[in-house]
Amino acid sequence: MKQIKAEELNENPFKLIDKDWMLITAEKEGRTNMMTASWGGLGILWGKEVATVYIRKSRFTKGFVDDGQTFSLCVLDEGYRNQLAYCGQISGRDEDKVKATGLTVEHAAISTKEGDFSVPYFSQSRLVLICKKLYAQEMKAECFTECGKDIPSSMYSDNDWHTIYVAQIEQILVK
Repeated sequence: MKQIKAEELNENPFKLIDKDWMLITAEKEGRTNMMTASWGGLGILWGKEVATVYIRKSRFTKGFVDDGQTFSLCVLDEGYRNQLAYCGQISGRDEDKVKATGLTVEHAAISTKEGDFSVPYFSQSRLVLICKKLYAQEMKAECFTECGKDIPSSMYSDNDWHTIYVAQIEQILVK
């Protein structure tokens, strides 16, 4: 993997997140877990290059992301579609998804003013965003505008709200 600058990234973020999918990957107490995600965004916020991801409170991976300061977003080639689908259907509560998928965990080292971190990602990835959390907030029904008033009943009838995470992109790694 080689590191590139954000402005060198030549990917369509809509295709990257919605069609290619990504694995939100984090570590807790020495264990790596991941979940497939197709919601998110890339951009500039607070003068920083950021990624935004959304994780439902019921997801096992949420505890991993909440527990640490960092996570990675891993995009794999189409040949890994079965593993990506598996990671979106099976919970890490029930089994070791890393072992089950055969993916290989690597670690990126980053140094920030908050400290030094070792961030897990998968060596099979074609693109990895190494991220440091800046902000997290659970979505709330009362925050939807008039134009979005139908979303809570259609997406959150079970009260399994997403938490919004905004994370600074510390490194971008490409194959």
